[in-house]
Amino acid sequence: MIPNKQQIREYLENRILSKHPTTRLGRIRLSIMRISYSVIRDLSEGQLTLRAMSLVYTTLLSLIPLLVVSFSVLKAFGVHREVEPMLFDFLGRMGPQGIEIGEKIMGFVDNVKVGVLGSVGLAVLFYTVISLLQKIERSFNHIWRVGEARHLSRRFSDYLSVILVGPVLMFTAIGITASVKNTAVVEYLSTVMLLGEAIELIGRLIPYMLIIAAFGFVYVFMPNTKVRLGSALIGAAVAGLLWESTSWAFASFVATSANYAAIYSSFAILVLFMIWLYLGWVILLVGADVAYYHQHPRILSSATACHCIEQRQREQLAVQVMYLIGLRYHEGQPAWTTDDLANALHQPPEQISSILHMLSDAQLVCETNDSHTGWVPAREMETIKLINILSVARGARAPITLPHGNLQTATSHVSERVEHALESALDNETLKDLVVRFSKQKTA
Repeated sequence: MIPNKQQIREYLENRILSKHPTTRLGRIRLSIMRISYSVIRDLSEGQLTLRAMSLVYTTLLSLIPLLVVSFSVLKAFGVHREVEPMLFDFLGRMGPQGIEIGEKIMGFVDNVKVGVLGSVGLAVLFYTVISLLQKIERSFNHIWRVGEARHLSRRFSDYLSVILVGPVLMFTAIGITASVKNTAVVEYLSTVMLLGEAIELIGRLIPYMLIIAAFGFVYVFMPNTKVRLGSALIGAAVAGLLWESTSWAFASFVATSANYAAIYSSFAILVLFMIWLYLGWVILLVGADVAYYHQHPRILSSATACHCIEQRQREQLAVQVMYLIGLRYHEGQPAWTTDDLANALHQPPEQISSILHMLSDAQLVCETNDSHTGWVPAREMETIKLINILSVARGARAPITLPHGNLQTATSHVSERVEHALESALDNETLKDLVVRFSKQKTA
């Protein structure tokens, strides 16, 4: 009998996710297998590809405004024409059609006069660009299991800093690299046998390094959470490798295929452009997925593969989260972030994020608005009763609807007795009481 998709998935999870190697090499090999399996699983579920298709549509609407803004910034530094080689390099993988698209895009950009747009036109121009970045952030937040996007004030300040400062930094790095390569010292060292070969190899690797650096910057900056630089670079390296290999494969496909032109006629250029954009977004999202699983390897094990927890565990987790947040607040230390809490409690970040948002909706915790975004009590800890924390955790699931009559009366009677017993047992104990008591035991 041929196994179905579910049976294959269960077999792979039992074979890959349940192993616990003892050697370092075995752990590295298993980690690569787990991350690869998880990324392929996410792709097969369709969310990554669906978001990539959505980003293609948004990119088509925002590409010209984005290039106009970048040109306006770079023009002040006299390097605005440096955008063209990068754009043509990106579109050159499509063959002559890509060059034609690049020329049309640059023609559109040259025809846009920012000075005559007016205040309303300029606002629409920036809004179009910011909407693209906002959709990119939402896609990355989905991968990183982040429930909320940036606040409105941070959104505009962060996005505008990327739009205005990002191109300058990028072309500064490219300019410094080109200047170093053309110095007399480097030219002299290139004549030395071994050093010349090494310099030539480094010159060939520089484009890949710039791509990885660009992807790494996106992975660190775009999600509304803290991303470790090492995990971002791992994801960027995977995405960069996929980018180059896919570029070569796509260029070979375009060069050897004449069917698109025969079927779509003049629309073939647009079709190929959309396919290339789609592949680019899929690669970028896959790299982000790799970075996420690298930073949170615990969720790759079978023990945490299921994100459903029992009611008692939910209550305990809510109390633990509130205790840790209250303890740091009481001691005047920096606020806990979602990732720090997940690491401290050995739980998946999305599980901690779910608990935090339940507590936030009940106005028990809130996020700080400073540079170190974290979680603090939403009000004085003397006013936060432990019974309130348990009630929030117990009310996380939808109630069961029972028929009217004696059954509902009996059930309500039992529930009321349970609530009364809990209130009596906790005796109006607050979060402050819990924090003070156990902080004293810790220092004793």
